[in-house]
Amino acid sequence: MRDITVFSGSAHPELAEEICAHLGTPLHPVSVKRFANDVLEVQLPANCRERDVYLIQPLVPPTQEHLVELLLMLDAARGASAARITVVLPHYAYARSDKKDAPRISIGARLVADLMVAAGAGRVLTMTLHSPQVHGFFSVPVDHLHALRELAAHFRRYDLSNTVVVSPDLGNAKEAAAFARRLGTDVAMGAKQRFSDDRVVISSVIGDVAGKDVIVLDDEIAKGTTMIELLDRLKERGVNSVRVACTHGLFSSGAIGRLGDRPEVEEIVCTNTVPGHKSGGKLTVLSIAPALAEAMRRIHEGESVSALFGA
Repeated sequence: MRDITVFSGSAHPELAEEICAHLGTPLHPVSVKRFANDVLEVQLPANCRERDVYLIQPLVPPTQEHLVELLLMLDAARGASAARITVVLPHYAYARSDKKDAPRISIGARLVADLMVAAGAGRVLTMTLHSPQVHGFFSVPVDHLHALRELAAHFRRYDLSNTVVVSPDLGNAKEAAAFARRLGTDVAMGAKQRFSDDRVVISSVIGDVAGKDVIVLDDEIAKGTTMIELLDRLKERGVNSVRVACTHGLFSSGAIGRLGDRPEVEEIVCTNTVPGHKSGGKLTVLSIAPALAEAMRRIHEGESVSALFGA
């Protein structure tokens, strides 16, 4: 491809390499230096002048470190006279900070969006935001992709005649319903209340799940607190089997082990928006590199992205 330059930050270089392999364009790693006072300096090693520049950097732990690195990458690209700068943000960690649900609380999703735009972002390409309103926090165009196509292709290999898709809560119900339509199954959902980061209560499951093969769909799994609570409710209702699916598999604090130890859980499926996990045991990791690469190609060539991935 002509007049395109792709850089990868340090957050997930493996995904960036896979994206560039699909694009057929070289990947340029970013030079990051740390001074004695812990200040970072970023240098872009390839020409950016009047080019379509893409910066690939998911916000994953250490999140603040990767965020500052991304902001410095944006500033460097803008200072190098890039024609357009697109942030490829496979995982936006601050998307969960999207509302004021306690006194004097910060809304990080909006603040970080403003920081990226102020640093030079002209467009954002992201995957499965925690809630739809986060899209509107950006004052530049956002192409918001989802992984339902990749997840559905994986689960269609199974017999789905007795399957129901379950959303852990009402907030994810719309996405679960869309996923169920792709699979041709029924949908159910949990009635969830979150009291803290570690305490979640699911009082009931709305829908028929007794004797069913269940696919639980969520946008991300971190500690797995919600998923463990939902598994308890599903077990009480006599489900036949459970497969767990999500886009962002953070799996912190031993979440994979806790979920995998449950005998009713046959499989845990996620995508590679977050680094550090490989398929093995009950875990299956799907690649979203082809989807991101095709979206980047369409953005670069001025084609419709929504026509391919859904609005």
